[in-house]
Amino acid sequence: MSSLRKLMEDKGYQRIKLKFTETQHFELVAKINKIEGNFILDTGASSTCVGFEAVTHFKLLAQDSEVRAAGAGATNMLTQIAQQNNIEIKGWRTKKIDLVLFDLTHVNQALVNHKAEKVHGIIGADILKKGKAVIDYKNKALYLK
Repeated sequence: MSSLRKLMEDKGYQRIKLKFTETQHFELVAKINKIEGNFILDTGASSTCVGFEAVTHFKLLAQDSEVRAAGAGATNMLTQIAQQNNIEIKGWRTKKIDLVLFDLTHVNQALVNHKAEKVHGIIGADILKKGKAVIDYKNKALYLK
């Protein structure tokens, strides 16, 4: 029987190595508008998000939003939106993605408390759906098409 990797690559998927952290998250490197950053992979996040503190890093054009964000340990958080962005994850690319911007301080503090690196944002289900994602938990890999 062939391996999952061979099967996915034969079907045109891009393989992205994932790093498993002390906080039991997968992390990966992605580029937004050609600028590299560190991200958590979160299948439970409906949208890809960037922290307010990374807006200038990625040169995003932030606009106010009436949408409120909620996540582990926080609710009713103010958000902004940055529209029409390009995202690249190790050769896989997509255009015209809207990013939710919100305060990731609580997320990064939890990561630092567990001796993990801070992140610029979260890769959410919007990207995973668009890329027809398959996650190989055993081999710590993400496949996107």
